[in-house]
Amino acid sequence: MASASGAAEPESPELLPESELDDSRMPFLEHLRELRTRLRNAAIALTGGFVIAFFFSQELFVLLARPLVETWNEVGNEAAGAPVLYFNSLIEPFWVYLSVSLWGGIFISSPFIFHQLWLFIAPGLYKRERRYGLAFAASSAVLFIGGAAFCYFFVLPAGYRFFLNYSTHNLAEIRRGIGVDYSVADAIALQPLLGMDAYLGFVKKLLLGFGLVFELPLVLLFLSLAGLVTHRGLWRFNRWFTVIAFIVAAILTPGPDVISQILMALPMILLYNISIVLAYLVARRRAAAAAAAADP
Repeated sequence: MASASGAAEPESPELLPESELDDSRMPFLEHLRELRTRLRNAAIALTGGFVIAFFFSQELFVLLARPLVETWNEVGNEAAGAPVLYFNSLIEPFWVYLSVSLWGGIFISSPFIFHQLWLFIAPGLYKRERRYGLAFAASSAVLFIGGAAFCYFFVLPAGYRFFLNYSTHNLAEIRRGIGVDYSVADAIALQPLLGMDAYLGFVKKLLLGFGLVFELPLVLLFLSLAGLVTHRGLWRFNRWFTVIAFIVAAILTPGPDVISQILMALPMILLYNISIVLAYLVARRRAAAAAAAADP
């Protein structure tokens, strides 16, 4: 984000003196011990979330499949038949439910994990900045879960509706478009055959991708508070970020799913512009604090 950093702005007096940092600096080995402690605590939280989610793994999988089932019934295509998910091996359902438990545990423990992340980086900040720890952890969890919820309620139904409409009793119905007439005997049905593991992989990647994308305003706000980016630099980088947003969406969305890519890129661009506003508010607050300190 070097190109988005812009000119460096002076730190306001409210973030000084430098002694505030000196008091919290650790030796290298102590820093490693702190990292081990935070990773251990995060792992304990993840394990607890996994155990909780494991007892509700089947219910969680039904919850993940609900957008597909509702859209399947909404489309009402007789060729698609009733909503069915298949498994190709005897152990596939077990591993699917285990995977659901793991990712469910990540979502459950995400507030505590983000709090541990903040506690690890807080010693490198000023005392006033460290007060944002609770807000950082809560905001991180809310944005992460909010991104996944946006995907669940809006992106998945739109994608399912588009793709399920490809199912048909007779593939030869395209004869009207190509000028070729097929007899009824030549009819070929096009029907969905969805596996449990493949479906979970599709949903999991989308939910995780949207959850991470929605963290963008918080990340840029943190960089702004640290003085690494400014609203002017972010604004100049805006047009390049539009291109990057579509590239990132193409990477995070599974397969050549144009609908999901667009539905991820557009919120990402909106969140980036919201981040510019937040960076501007940070710069204005610093300027006001500097002006107040300069007055006798």
